[in-house]
Amino acid sequence: MFPVKSILSAFALAFTAPLALAPVASAQGTNVVVIDRIQIVAQSKAGQDIRTKIQGIETAMQTELKPAAEKLQADGTAIETKTQGMTPEAMRADAALKTEVEAYARQANEFNRDRQIAANELALTERQALAEFNNALVPVLRQVVTEKGANVILDKSSVVFVDEATDVTADVIAKLDAATPTINVVRQKMPTQPQQ
Repeated sequence: MFPVKSILSAFALAFTAPLALAPVASAQGTNVVVIDRIQIVAQSKAGQDIRTKIQGIETAMQTELKPAAEKLQADGTAIETKTQGMTPEAMRADAALKTEVEAYARQANEFNRDRQIAANELALTERQALAEFNNALVPVLRQVVTEKGANVILDKSSVVFVDEATDVTADVIAKLDAATPTINVVRQKMPTQPQQ
């Protein structure tokens, strides 16, 4: 129906909190550490937990939409069978067929609306889960900054070269796993609007 967006690419877009957690010192004496945000989401328990829960929510959404999709498929096939061999003039002249086709079109529109709502709710759920992940990650980053005496944290994707001693991704993952192995992921709902 609608694919699960890559949790990694969604995280890359949603991770908007500043990574420089302490004031930047002057160029001399600045201690910089580097993290790999994508790796943190992919390998941390919390990131894997989010991915599993989002996939479960998507599966539930698809299960909810399946009966309507199957009914539309069956109704469409029935209409095709009825109209096979009919001329356009004969189809327009058949009042019962016209009513059936109009009802089918309304059902198809409702299904497409419901599918779009589900896709929007899934995206909203992902954003909320990533915000929760970020809330859990920031204290861990602060702790690593303090332990390493760092002034700046950079993301590995924006750095040309990093030596292994500067990359603290493994430390961040270990501390995040200890502090927050799971993230509360709740299916978000679109606000209901009265039908006109």
